[in-house]
Amino acid sequence: MKLIKQLSVIFFVAAVFALVNFCMYEGVTVRLANNFSDATQIKMIDVKNFLPFNEESELVKIDTDFSMTGELPVLDGAAALVPVYASVINSLYPENSVTFTGGVFSDDNYYGENFSPDSKMQYKNTVRGYKAIVDGETDILFCAAPSEEQKKYAEEKGVELVFVPVGLEAFVFFVNKNNPVDGLTADEIRDIYAGEIKNWKELGGVNRVINPVTRIEGSGSQSAMDAFMGDREYGLKSVFSVTGASLGFSFRYYLSGIVGNSDVKMLSLNGVYPSAENIRNGSYPVIAKFYAIYRADNKNENIPLLVDWLLSDEGQRLIEETGYVRIN
Repeated sequence: MKLIKQLSVIFFVAAVFALVNFCMYEGVTVRLANNFSDATQIKMIDVKNFLPFNEESELVKIDTDFSMTGELPVLDGAAALVPVYASVINSLYPENSVTFTGGVFSDDNYYGENFSPDSKMQYKNTVRGYKAIVDGETDILFCAAPSEEQKKYAEEKGVELVFVPVGLEAFVFFVNKNNPVDGLTADEIRDIYAGEIKNWKELGGVNRVINPVTRIEGSGSQSAMDAFMGDREYGLKSVFSVTGASLGFSFRYYLSGIVGNSDVKMLSLNGVYPSAENIRNGSYPVIAKFYAIYRADNKNENIPLLVDWLLSDEGQRLIEETGYVRIN
């Protein structure tokens, strides 16, 4: 009898141990195996690679007879568009127009902290950039469409902004390169972010929870995602999403050209891949305009001259050579 009790205890302990290990395997090991969560770890733009008048910069320089003199407009913009407006300065502005506090560019200058107040190039990114254009600190802002909060801020300040489309870009979705899924439909992506599809196996992928990642409120990509969702609301993530396989979104050239993240791949949307050609011919489903934005009451006479040049053949060639798609 005593032996039976001992065997029963041993069997019970072994069963509990096996159950714990099974739960650990199913809940952690399986979910972490082939984990694609790092798909959304987009690198930050390195501004020092896009400084005008620097021979080592990755900027476009257009040979043109047009140049800016007099009251030079201060240019600012989103991270994705730094190469565009920095190339404008590189092509049209005098060399002493970009200056730095302390005289040299700082390696810690991730968000434009080191540009001096009188520099004609600034970098505040989208969130701070929209505030700067409304507050009159910037003359032309290169950005995607504003969020509702950014529109509201301009209205509250009594400021009318002029939006001039100067180029085209694709709003894209991406996953880790090891994720076997190569494409989704727009409705499937909306269902994922609404919380109705939670596992990649529902989409022909592996048995992994989907981690639908969002961006900071007011950023250009998050505003584009809000527009993409339309009247669909974002749903709650699975409690296991952080150990699952991520789905992210961005703009095509920022992902493939500026940060050049080789660990991710862009997805086809409704069967169409976001190539430059598919943006030009209009077959990719989500094409976003980006704008040169200025205050309607700004009296700087160089602003309309610069905007007109951006829409000229030379300006549109700069847009294309920078990596984007011309508007006309």
